[in-house]
Amino acid sequence: MQETKRKLKRQPLRAAAFVSALILIPATMAAGIIFFDGRKYYITSLLLILYIMLPFFLSFERRKPQPKELAAAAVMCAVAAGGRIAFFWLPQFKPTAALIIMAGISFGPQSGFLLGAVTAFVSNFYFGQGPWTPWQMLALGLTGLAAGLIFKKSYLPDNPLLLSLFGAAAAIIIYGGIVNLGSLLISTGTVTVRSLAASYLAGLPMDAVHAASTFIFLFFAAGPILKILKRIKAKYGIYV
Repeated sequence: MQETKRKLKRQPLRAAAFVSALILIPATMAAGIIFFDGRKYYITSLLLILYIMLPFFLSFERRKPQPKELAAAAVMCAVAAGGRIAFFWLPQFKPTAALIIMAGISFGPQSGFLLGAVTAFVSNFYFGQGPWTPWQMLALGLTGLAAGLIFKKSYLPDNPLLLSLFGAAAAIIIYGGIVNLGSLLISTGTVTVRSLAASYLAGLPMDAVHAASTFIFLFFAAGPILKILKRIKAKYGIYV
C-alpha cells in the first residue's frame, strides 16, 4: 500500500520530466540555433541540464532518498563518462550508450535520461565542448529514456539478444538520427530532403560502429551489470 501511494505521488513529477524532455529541450535547442546561431552552446547545455535535473531532484526530495541512492546514480554517470573517455582511441566504439541503457532499465526512464544527458556534457570536457554538445546530450538522454520505458514496462522481454538489438537500433536511430540532424543544422542551418539524406549517409559508417559496440557491450556485460544494479536497489530500497 505504501509503495502504491509513493508511486502515485511521483506521477506528476515524472510527467513534468517527460514534458521537459520532449518539449522544452528541443525548443531550447531550436532557439539556440535560431537566435544564437549555435554559438551559445554552453548556455544551451546548462539550460538542458537544468530542465533535466529539476524534476529528478524534486522527485528525490519527495521520497527522501538515502545518500547511497544518489551515490549509485553518480557512480553510473561517472562510469559511463569514464568509459567514453577510456575508449577515446577508437572513434565511436564506446560502452557509453550501453551503460546508459542499463541505467535506464535499472533506475527508470527519468533517471536514464538524466544520466545520459549529464554523461554527454561531462565527458565533453575531455573531448571538447561545442554546438554539438546539446545534441549529444539530447541523443544520449533519449536513449536512456527509451530503454527505461520499453524494458521497465516489459514491452520487450528482458533477454540479452533483444536487449543488444535494441541497443544497436538505438545507436543508429535515436543517437545517430539526432546527432546527424544536429551536425547538418550546425554546418548549414537549413534542412532539405537531399541534405538530410546526405548527412545520414555520411554518418552511417560511424553509426554502424557505434551500433556494433553497443550490441557487443550489452550482449556480454548487461547480464552481470544488471544483476549488480538489482542487488544494489534491493539492498538500499531503491524503488523506481
